[in-house]
Amino acid sequence: MARSTRLMTAEELLVMQPEHLRSELVDGRMYVREPASYRHGEVAALLLGAIMAHVQREKCGRVLAAETGFTLRRNPDTVRAPDVAYVSNARRPAPGVRGYAELAPDLAVEVLSPSDRAGKVRSKIDSWLSAGTLLVWVVDPERHLARMYASSGEVTVLGIGDFLDGGAVLPGLRVSLDEVLA
Repeated sequence: MARSTRLMTAEELLVMQPEHLRSELVDGRMYVREPASYRHGEVAALLLGAIMAHVQREKCGRVLAAETGFTLRRNPDTVRAPDVAYVSNARRPAPGVRGYAELAPDLAVEVLSPSDRAGKVRSKIDSWLSAGTLLVWVVDPERHLARMYASSGEVTVLGIGDFLDGGAVLPGLRVSLDEVLA
């Protein structure tokens, strides 16, 4: 006899957050990770600051901090949480949204940890892009490199001396990898 596994919803995840741990919901199953390391938090904060300064100057949307959940799919539910997210004014949910926004951010930023595995990172990138995210930045502090994944399928690999670019999502935004990964 087959065993039935009950899948969790986005609403259940919201009220069941494990204390002091980061969690996401993928196809109705909760995945829990340890808190981020100091280096991870430092790089994510530098990226958030650079994006926030640009967005405030341009008045073009909202920047969301680490672990803000986005419901990317229903039945079964998938809730992902990037390290930094940007949502344009045109796509912002109405003020006062409770729970997870039912949308993919325009830009999702992922900062890798040494324990991240390539397959899981690729799955997360695919989740963002298939849900409608236009640009995904994946920054690897250990290897001093980054990758930019565009919804068009284009992938750009960057190293020290290069700049993360906001492209059509955040025109004029350029973030120095030297400054972020110093």
